[in-house]
Amino acid sequence: MAPEVQRPVLPADLPQLLIPWYQDSHRQLPWRADHAPYHVWVSEIMLQQTRVEAVKGYYARFLSRLPDIPALAEVPQEELLKLWEGLGYYSRARNLQKAARYIMEGYGGVFPREYAQIRALPGIGDYTAGAICSICFDLPTPAVDGNVLRVVSRVAEYYGCTDEPAVKKAVTGALAEIYPKEAGIFTQSLMELGATVCVPNGQPLCEKCPLRECCLAAAHGTVDDLPIRAEKKKRRQEDMTVFLLTCGEKAALRKRPDKGLLAGLYEFPHLPGTLSPGEIIAAGEDWGLHPRFLEKLVGRKHIFTHIQWNMTGARLHCDAMNDAFIWVDRDTLKRDYALPTAFRQFLGDLWEESE
Repeated sequence: MAPEVQRPVLPADLPQLLIPWYQDSHRQLPWRADHAPYHVWVSEIMLQQTRVEAVKGYYARFLSRLPDIPALAEVPQEELLKLWEGLGYYSRARNLQKAARYIMEGYGGVFPREYAQIRALPGIGDYTAGAICSICFDLPTPAVDGNVLRVVSRVAEYYGCTDEPAVKKAVTGALAEIYPKEAGIFTQSLMELGATVCVPNGQPLCEKCPLRECCLAAAHGTVDDLPIRAEKKKRRQEDMTVFLLTCGEKAALRKRPDKGLLAGLYEFPHLPGTLSPGEIIAAGEDWGLHPRFLEKLVGRKHIFTHIQWNMTGARLHCDAMNDAFIWVDRDTLKRDYALPTAFRQFLGDLWEESE
């Protein structure tokens, strides 16, 4: 068994310093309008690895169409994924629905109130469970994400590697020791400080920080050294040729497998490697599409967490359609098919605005 990691030492008055600052200075965000568990849950899932500004519009549209747990549980998955289109990490949407169905069956549609019950829901980890329990029910359950780890590392001048689970556990334990009865506000104040003052990229705004008098990193000039992160692995590079196949007013799509990256979403047909114009036309012939001419080649890339797709888009006009693909017009594609960002970026090359 690995030795227990030493906990950071945090000032006991941390909540008293942060809460008034948060009450006076926090951003007005739509998911902070109330503490309804459904709203907090949806927002926290959307905000995972996604910018606040990007989430605002999705959050409003999502709740307009799916205002409660029963609606989320019952919506067809195709429509659910269309609502999520462009947010990425689509397993988040699928797990939301799995959890909603679990709540309907196990709790009569009422969101559970205990940490263990919430933590057991599909797609909910320690951070999300802690956020929901503290924000919605004022339970003393820390929600420790990258923002909170950065704040704690600097305030306590803590040199544990924040990518290690044991360090995250140690930070969680240290925070639990000082959690106040206003648990929800304290959780949000830590999040807010890390997002707006003790920022992840760029120089922290120490002169505006309510913790500047007790921050050891600020006192010792080690702010730029913290937090400690593990060295990132290089992304795997994958080259592919994406076929923008058109026949009359329709374009070709296909559905991705039900498991794996971008599972169950739609895509433009593609083949591995960067194909030459002759190879592209030959592929169209092999598919029985009777290609007429290749109009353009465009380069795009898309970055996932561990993979980078280097994509060459080839617009190929064809005289025939086949049964291997789904052939749809522009309006149908935009209305009914969830196309991930990796492929959506080719829409302007498939159907130009002048058409």
